[in-house]
Amino acid sequence: MSMVHSILLLGVAAVLIPMAVLVGECLLSLLPQRRIRRGAPAPRPRVAVLIAAHNEAADITATLASLRPQLHEGDRLVAVADNCNDATARLARGGGAEVCERFDPRRRGKGYALDYGLCFLAQDPPEVVLMVDADCIVHAGAVDELVRQVERTGRPAQALYLMDQPPVAQARDLVSALAFMVKNLVRPMGLHRIGLPCPLTGSGMAFPWVLIRRQHLATGNTVEDMQLGLDIAMAGAPATFCPSARITGRLPSNPEAARTQRTRWEHGHLRTLRREVVRLLWAGIRHGRPDVLALALDLSVPPLSLVVMVWSVVTPLAALAALFHLGPVWPVAALVIGGGAMAATLLAVWFKFGRSSLPLSSLLAAPLYLLWKVPLYIGIVVRPQRGWVRTERDLPQEA
Repeated sequence: MSMVHSILLLGVAAVLIPMAVLVGECLLSLLPQRRIRRGAPAPRPRVAVLIAAHNEAADITATLASLRPQLHEGDRLVAVADNCNDATARLARGGGAEVCERFDPRRRGKGYALDYGLCFLAQDPPEVVLMVDADCIVHAGAVDELVRQVERTGRPAQALYLMDQPPVAQARDLVSALAFMVKNLVRPMGLHRIGLPCPLTGSGMAFPWVLIRRQHLATGNTVEDMQLGLDIAMAGAPATFCPSARITGRLPSNPEAARTQRTRWEHGHLRTLRREVVRLLWAGIRHGRPDVLALALDLSVPPLSLVVMVWSVVTPLAALAALFHLGPVWPVAALVIGGGAMAATLLAVWFKFGRSSLPLSSLLAAPLYLLWKVPLYIGIVVRPQRGWVRTERDLPQEA
């Protein structure tokens, strides 16, 4: 076998395996939803909602207003004002939250803020901790759904966390919202349909206190939620998906803010992919744990736009190799079939989950979105982002 042939086969495998996982998860999401039998309502465990906030004066009031009606007597609402130089702490107190302020400019990032908040809660620990981002709206009933699922399973629960489009949405925003829906709704739903765990997605994460207090959160990891979900899964308590609990954020309308946000998420995702997939696969095989294997395969899928980009490059190269007799024809056929299957599957999940909020034109705008993402992926090689960088928020309407 020639070196060209070997490199080609490795490239084909690197494309087809993530595509097969993606298509499989999406197809599973189309299965009928399982019914959960519930008994008579009983008093739920005591919960503390923990919000890490860095200069979130524009959004935290609305977040607290969405949470307060859902809390019962004895529950706590705690905001960590982390290295803030705006009115976040004052507005959080005015919104009914207990506020602890943290100042440490050398140790920046959401993980440090959450760890600080857990130490604050330890003085009067709850039974369940719910972590919510300071720029999210927690829809009615979400707190109860998450807390009761944690009580029922003894494991973390992840809410359905989606992104609303900006008030004036561009083509890029529509495709980004679609990709976010596939990542945070469709794929976790597919795993949920067959009883497998899901990754943590950042906001709307509920944990048993006895479990979360043992975790090490004080890091500057740019995807601390993803890493936390993997660490807890390895410890024997992988997270479960709770689609009945809905939380929404908003995509930034400023192009530079959107690029900063996507860079932090996707650079962190790819770095975690490189570091953790093999470890998880080996642990799942060695200990006979299908839940860990499922998380490893899920993590092996890069961001959707990168999957499409790599497929668009590898497929023509495989065709040229076959044309000049440098490789077999079957990889070309496999790539074409895989690309068609992925396109058909994405159209099906859009029809089921997204057609009410995302027009079909959002699919047609995908090539422009891919062009917008090219510099981001070049940056992974040239200048990978390792430190935490906050996404600038849109100014409020009255500003």
